[in-house]
Amino acid sequence: MATTDSDRYDRVAISFHWVIAVLVIVNVIIGLFHESLFDPRQVMPIHKSVGMTVLILSIGRLFWRLGHRGPALPPELPSWEKMAAKSMHVLLYALIVLLPLTGWAMSSNPERPRPISWFGLFDFPILPTGKAIAGFSHEAHEILGLLMAALVVIHIAAALRHHFILRDRVLTRMLR
Repeated sequence: MATTDSDRYDRVAISFHWVIAVLVIVNVIIGLFHESLFDPRQVMPIHKSVGMTVLILSIGRLFWRLGHRGPALPPELPSWEKMAAKSMHVLLYALIVLLPLTGWAMSSNPERPRPISWFGLFDFPILPTGKAIAGFSHEAHEILGLLMAALVVIHIAAALRHHFILRDRVLTRMLR
């Protein structure tokens, strides 16, 4: 099925999507394997910088999305699939904001604050958190990171299903 401009996301939304997607995948890999495959002292500053970049871009993406609606899902999709797609997007939007925030709060632990340097150019301020919030943030960051990894896999699998099995225009809406 051919895709027209009215069936696609705009260039800004597409750019936000793909840049954030690549950064999230990089950070999920670093987050999951930083102790077994990498030297944590070398990769954690990159992980934190990428996470803060995701946070900033995600805020921009959310503001863009408020003023620019995406294309409607194909009408032939069953209602359960439309609901699943909307739920997935809400969860992904929540995670691209919550994961960096919990990482930032974790790095702001008052007992051992570790400022987040953005690629060595400047430091983000330490958040005024207590020990309990920093501890909660650590656990939340790990759980949300695993949830993000699972949702990314499901999201990619769903896009590929739409493209190769259902042969509809769902994936091509996000391509230019």
